[in-house]
Amino acid sequence: MIDNENIFCEFVFFLKVRNVSSVEKLKCLTVFKAYINEFMNQPNNEIHISFSEKKTEKPFDIIIIGSGLGGLECGYILSKKGLNVCILEQNPQIGGCLQTFKRGKTTFDTGFHYVGGLEEGQSLHRLFSYFGLLDLPWHKLDEACFDEVILNGKPYRFANGHDRFVETLAAEFPAQRENLKKYASFLKQIGDDLYRSFEKKNEEDFYSTSVFSKSAFDFLNETITDPVLRNVLSGTSLKMELNPHKLPLYIFAQINNSFIQSAWRLDGGGSLIADALAKKIKAMGGTILTKAKVTRLIEENGKIASVEINNDEQISAKHFISNIHPARTLDLITESKQIRKIYRKRIGGLPNTYGMFTANIALKEDVVPYLNRNQYIYQTDDVWSYYRYEPGRKASCALVSYQAPEAGKSYTRNLDILTPMYWEEVEKWQDTYIGKRGEDYKELKRQKAEECIELASRHIPELKNGIQKIYTSTPLTYRDYTATANGSAYGIQKDYSQLMYTILTPRTPIPNLLLTGQNLNLHGILGVSMTSIFTCAEVVGMETLVEELSEP
Repeated sequence: MIDNENIFCEFVFFLKVRNVSSVEKLKCLTVFKAYINEFMNQPNNEIHISFSEKKTEKPFDIIIIGSGLGGLECGYILSKKGLNVCILEQNPQIGGCLQTFKRGKTTFDTGFHYVGGLEEGQSLHRLFSYFGLLDLPWHKLDEACFDEVILNGKPYRFANGHDRFVETLAAEFPAQRENLKKYASFLKQIGDDLYRSFEKKNEEDFYSTSVFSKSAFDFLNETITDPVLRNVLSGTSLKMELNPHKLPLYIFAQINNSFIQSAWRLDGGGSLIADALAKKIKAMGGTILTKAKVTRLIEENGKIASVEINNDEQISAKHFISNIHPARTLDLITESKQIRKIYRKRIGGLPNTYGMFTANIALKEDVVPYLNRNQYIYQTDDVWSYYRYEPGRKASCALVSYQAPEAGKSYTRNLDILTPMYWEEVEKWQDTYIGKRGEDYKELKRQKAEECIELASRHIPELKNGIQKIYTSTPLTYRDYTATANGSAYGIQKDYSQLMYTILTPRTPIPNLLLTGQNLNLHGILGVSMTSIFTCAEVVGMETLVEELSEP
C-alpha cells in the first residue's frame, strides 16, 4: 500500500511535467487530494506509483540506471556511505528479474526461484547480512533432497552438506565415490575462497591462471569417469548455460557449491528482496523513480553530465552506474569522444546466453502435493547439448519450482516450469510489444506450455487435472520488462578461452560511468551481489567495503 503523501507527490510531478497552469493545477490538486483521502479509506484498494519524486537540497552524487538486484544493491552500498543516490527504473515495478506478479490471490515469481548458501559461514550469508536481507521469510528446502535430477525417468537426489552430498550420490554410483569426493572438495574450496576475490591481484595472472580460465566441461570429464554421473552432476545447472566449449569452471563451481551448502525459497517471492532494499535506500535518503526510462546519456567534456528521462527531463550527477546490458548502455550514448567504434563493436558483438520460457501455473486447491525441493527433468542423454538452437526440438528439459504452501497445508497452489528458449524462436516478433504480438505468437506459447506440462506430468501425476490457469512468458517478455538483450537468462556468454573479451570490469572508457549486474562476470543472486561490491569499490574504495563486510 502506498501512502497519501507519496501519491500526492507523484501527481504534483505529473502536473509539473505537463506544464499545467497554476490555477488549473490548484483545482486539480484539491480534487485529487480529496479523492485520494476517500479512496485510501476503502478496504482492499491499492495504488501503485507510476512515477515518484523526491525533492533534494543537494544534487545527486550517483544516478543508477535500472532497479534490478545489482542496481538496488549499489544504491544501498552508496547510500550507506552517505552519497545522494537516485535509481531510475523504466517500469512501474522495481526489481528487474526479482519482480513478482499477482493473478487473483496467487503471486508468481518472474526470474527468482531459490538461493544457496544463506547459513552463517556460507557463501551468501555475509553479503545478505550486510544488505540486511537475512530476516526475510526464508524457507529452507529439504536437506536430504533440495534438488532432484530426473534423467530419462530415473531420479537422483542432491543433499545439502558436501559429505552428505557425496554419500547420497555414491549410493547410486558406488564406483565413483572417490571421484565424487574430489568433485565436492574442489567445489568447497572454490566457495571457501569466494571473498578472496576482493583482494588485489595481478590482472595478467587472473586471465591466465584463475579458475575462470579453465573449462567446466573438461573438469567434469577429468574428475568423473561415469558419463551418467557427469550428466547428473550437471543436471541442476539450468541455473547457467551449459556450453561445453565456453563455460568457465569458476561459474560452474561457485554457483553449484552455494546450493550444496544450503538451499532456500522465499515465502512471498523475489520482490521482497527488492522492496526491502528499496525501503532501506529511501530511509538513508536515497531516491527511486519508477516509470523513468533513461533515453539518453549526455556526455560533456569527456564525462557523463546528465541522463535524459522519457525523452524529456534531464537529471545530473557526479557518477553514473548502469545496471542494464552494456550494449544497451552504449546505445544511450549517441555522441561521445570517449567511446570508440571498436569498443562499441566489441561490446555489441558479445553473444548472449539463451533465454527461458516460463509457464506459471495456478493450481486447484488440494490437488498437487507440495515438494520441498526442485525437480530438474531431462529426456536426453546429454544435458550439455541445450546451448545450441535446434529448430523443431520440443521441450525435453525443465526446472519445476513449487511455491511453498500456507502454514499447515501440504498442497501447493502454484508452480513454475522453466525450459530454455532461444532468440531464434521469437525473433520474428522482435519489433512487437507485450499484448500486441498476434495469434501466431500465442500459438507458439500454447504449444511450448503443453510440451512443458507433458514433460513434467510424467513425474507429477496430479498436474494435468490440477491446472486452473496458465500464464506464460518468453525471452521477448524479459527483454521488454528488463531491457535484457535478447531476453538472455544469464547475460553475456562467458568464454574461459576468451576471458579478456567476455569478462567485463565495472569500468568503461568514460571515467564516471560504471557498469554492474549479471553481464560482467558471475550471474545469479550471488554473482550480482559480488559484482555490486566491485562496482561500488570504484567509487568509495575496496578496503572500506571489505571492512564493513567483515563486521559481525
